[in-house]
Amino acid sequence: MRLKCFAASMSAGTAWRNAVLLANKGEIMDLPLSGTVVLDLSQIYNGPYATFLMAASGADVIKIEPPDGEHLRRRTTVARNPILPYAMLNAGKRSLRLDLKQPAGRDVLLRLADSADVLVENFVPGVMDKLGVGAAVVRARNPRLVYASSSGYGANGPYRDYPAMDLTAQAMSGIMSVTGHPGEPPLKAGPALCDFNAGVHLYGAIVTALLQRARTGRGCAVEVSMLEASYFTLASNLGMIHAEPDRPYARTGNRHGGLTLCPYNVYPAKDGHIAIIVNHEGHWKSLLTALGQDALIDDARYSSMQKRASRMDEVDGLISSWTRVLARDELFTRLVARRVPCAPVRDLVEVMHDAHLHARGALRWVEHPGLGRIAAPASPLRFDGQALLPDPPSVPLGTHSREILREKLDLGEADLDALAAAGVI
Repeated sequence: MRLKCFAASMSAGTAWRNAVLLANKGEIMDLPLSGTVVLDLSQIYNGPYATFLMAASGADVIKIEPPDGEHLRRRTTVARNPILPYAMLNAGKRSLRLDLKQPAGRDVLLRLADSADVLVENFVPGVMDKLGVGAAVVRARNPRLVYASSSGYGANGPYRDYPAMDLTAQAMSGIMSVTGHPGEPPLKAGPALCDFNAGVHLYGAIVTALLQRARTGRGCAVEVSMLEASYFTLASNLGMIHAEPDRPYARTGNRHGGLTLCPYNVYPAKDGHIAIIVNHEGHWKSLLTALGQDALIDDARYSSMQKRASRMDEVDGLISSWTRVLARDELFTRLVARRVPCAPVRDLVEVMHDAHLHARGALRWVEHPGLGRIAAPASPLRFDGQALLPDPPSVPLGTHSREILREKLDLGEADLDALAAAGVI
């Protein structure tokens, strides 16, 4: 009986995402954001990751794309097939193809927003206002709506109109200045650090605003700047500057950003590399024992973190001489047995096949209709008593256009045909 009532109350979108239902001790439970309707106008990585987390938390996410699809969908040489990043970030979302450059398209968006809970966009500030669908207009029609925006530098300030992508945000934030080796040119971080960091913050801002709305009945506009979200990642490096403001600082390679922990580096193995960090004297003694160097435990030259940090090149040289004669996995086994923080430096193919990630359901092999067999990632967010279930895969552009407008706006076939004929949907 309870299942019937719950199913009857679900939207078509929620029903399409059967992953919101799970059996737990014979009961039917819904995920935390079940019943939340999200209009997702975002693109590339930043906004789409925030809305992916929402979809995986039970929200009905309607991805609204221009007639030729969002930029990430177009980064493919295979006609009509998605590339892997698009498939990863847009699983579990419904697709609405909508031309916002046409008045009829903007009217459709406004009408959808009238009954939505969240609208997410990450255009350059001012774009939505020029289209006539900015926060002030939309929230005047629906005061309960959470209007979420993310951009490189924020909606105001001197940098507001600068174009921003992950690379430029890494450069502007100082991340590139501390990435690389001393005396060599700055490097970007390998992953799209600023994009995804901002996406996590955007998700947090949206959910916080929904909590506020539950208390007050009113939504609000929230925004996240990629530049501002990145600053906290530099805590160790900033700490060094604060402690020694007159000391020229340089890139530290794989060493600690503040150069206060030692050992803290990537060391050679016979068949690869291993990362090792020592946080306290117990770790140091365990490292020495694991590597057969007990004679150095009482050596006054290395008896404290401060002394080791002052001899960083010497310490790193010693450890490298011990590790390079052993296989990577043997080193890992030895050090983990002694509770020394360490990890083998693995390539991406190893990570895609990682037994731990697959055992936890964080990765799972699925057959994607456009890509074939892929290691599909699940949301990192876990909710007690609620299993990680596979989301429906990403879909071709506009797959659900008619379904969404029938459901949300009660449009008939004649209306839908007219919108399609005009190229609005």
